[in-house]
Amino acid sequence: PATADEVIGRARFVLAERFCRGTAISSPAAVKEYLQLHLAPLGCEVFAVLFLDAQHRVLDLRVMFRGTLTQTSVYPREVVKEALALNAGAVVLAHNHPSGSAEPSKADEMLTQALKQALGLVDVRVLDHIVVAGGAAGLLEPCCRVHRVAEEGYLALESADLSGHERAGRTQPS
Repeated sequence: PATADEVIGRARFVLAERFCRGTAISSPAAVKEYLQLHLAPLGCEVFAVLFLDAQHRVLDLRVMFRGTLTQTSVYPREVVKEALALNAGAVVLAHNHPSGSAEPSKADEMLTQALKQALGLVDVRVLDHIVVAGGAAGLLEPCCRVHRVAEEGYLALESADLSGHERAGRTQPS
């Protein structure tokens, strides 16, 4: 029988194939699973951006900023520069809370709005902001949860975004 690490490794490989450059995003659930596999096991807080083209095809997933156990500094200017460099039409923001709490903080909410505004100036849409909780316990533990801010209604979305599902955003210290 396969070990838990082997199963997780294989799952990462399968999800990476689904999210290779040029692949269209099929559903918010697939994005959530992909980000959870990549961000939940990390021991420090990171802020990542899934860059998409105008048809929501994957351009790249980039970890933009790394922080401490409880927070990371995020610079909207750098996110905008990367979006322009990749010619992105949309993004999915994501960060992890190694503490195990998937609840976005007030700072997360404020950062999401700041990023939405900054990216909007260059016609890049924020489709969602996903907060992944986890840490050393690993992906199979119940403490590893994902919080999609879109489900909370923090960002006003258009019906065509991410297969018609609503979105929202957040970022920053847990």
